[in-house]
Amino acid sequence: MPIPAPASAMKSAGRRQRADGARSRQAILKAAIELATVEGLDGLSIARLAEHAGMSKSGLFAHFKSKEELQLATIDAAAEAFEREVTQPGMAAPPGVARIESQCEAFFSYLERGVLQGGCFFAAAAAEFDAKPGPVKDHLRGVYARLLAALTEVAREARDMGEIAATEDVDQLTFELDALLLGANFAYVFFGDPVALERARRGVRARLERAAAPGRRVKPSARAAAGRRA
Repeated sequence: MPIPAPASAMKSAGRRQRADGARSRQAILKAAIELATVEGLDGLSIARLAEHAGMSKSGLFAHFKSKEELQLATIDAAAEAFEREVTQPGMAAPPGVARIESQCEAFFSYLERGVLQGGCFFAAAAAEFDAKPGPVKDHLRGVYARLLAALTEVAREARDMGEIAATEDVDQLTFELDALLLGANFAYVFFGDPVALERARRGVRARLERAAAPGRRVKPSARAAAGRRA
């Protein structure tokens, strides 16, 4: 008669299966982010993603039971990727104006390095879902708002430190900086404009100089200075 496997062996096998499942899910979501920036988040389906990722539809159904579940998970995975590629590198600069500029430069670097063929995932998805109400738009809006709030907090910190004028409206400042980032994304990806990022860098710097507290000279962050030299 078969000899039962030891409990420790069964637990180890279970852990391996869970780890393999997590890696498989991460690979699927990475492919989903890439596909969504090119073909659209709304066009993201189990069948199309299976074709793109070289997997079976049944293999994808093991992770996502519906198109909507896949879309929501893709948004969350894109947010994690944005944090890793943009937010965290940008936060490496010291607090103050240098950190604001560093955050913007990290975004320009994200575009310049071609992390995603279609540019910023959130810019593409927001344009696609701006007139499509429902759970996907609601979730996308919430995640995007949190990313913008992080930039606002960096600007507010700079104002509290006295590097930005006390009269500066940080929400307005963030709005204008975000407009420059979105404009750079559009011009660089859609038009293929090779000077779009440098124009945006100059725009960010000019806006930060206008926001600076009286008597304060805005010094470029190390990341921004490196970006201009590249």
